[in-house]
Amino acid sequence: MIARIKSIKAMDDYTLKVSFTDGKIVLYDVKEDIETLPGYSDLKNCHGLWQQVQIDESRTCVFWNDYIDLASDSIYKFGIPTVT
Repeated sequence: MIARIKSIKAMDDYTLKVSFTDGKIVLYDVKEDIETLPGYSDLKNCHGLWQQVQIDESRTCVFWNDYIDLASDSIYKFGIPTVT
């Protein structure tokens, strides 16, 4: 089963709050990705880019531009479950 995203919010601490269609809500920390993945440092270095996160049409990926994205199944698996 592919995890489908219902909503997403970019928090000020480079964490994403993601709600899935099955009711699960997680916090996904993007700081490690920013430090280790090519191009992801733009999320910190390009003013305003972080807040421009979007959900793709299939609701299985979040993205900021043509080369920075995260798959929903990774967010689902590695995000920290939360209730709010």
